[in-house]
Amino acid sequence: MAEGGVTYYEAVGGEPTFRKLVAAFYAGVAGDPLLRAVYPEQDLGPAEERLRLFLIQYWGGPTTYSDQRGHPRLRMRHAPFAIGPAERDAWLRHMTAAVGSLGLPGELERPLLDYLHGAAEAMVNHS
Repeated sequence: MAEGGVTYYEAVGGEPTFRKLVAAFYAGVAGDPLLRAVYPEQDLGPAEERLRLFLIQYWGGPTTYSDQRGHPRLRMRHAPFAIGPAERDAWLRHMTAAVGSLGLPGELERPLLDYLHGAAEAMVNHS
């Protein structure tokens, strides 16, 4: 929860903010050969929607992600893909740039970046 009983989702502007974040992230992924190999679908649209719905739910918005897909089980869903330090770093580079594109004040940007760094580290499954 952000200040005054407002969720983080609400504090950052709700769905439009998460749409912008995830679209900016996937624009970077589309041109990154290292990360593109981690996304087997030709069309990145479904992956973009899944990430957007997950982040919206995680940060206090509607539960559409779980309603459609069940428990997130992030490590299990990412297990089929070789994710090492290089993939983690590339993912974080594009995600950090996407977060920066939002122009959030520091007190709202920091928790998002902290979460994303922890999540990226947790997905590493090979060295």
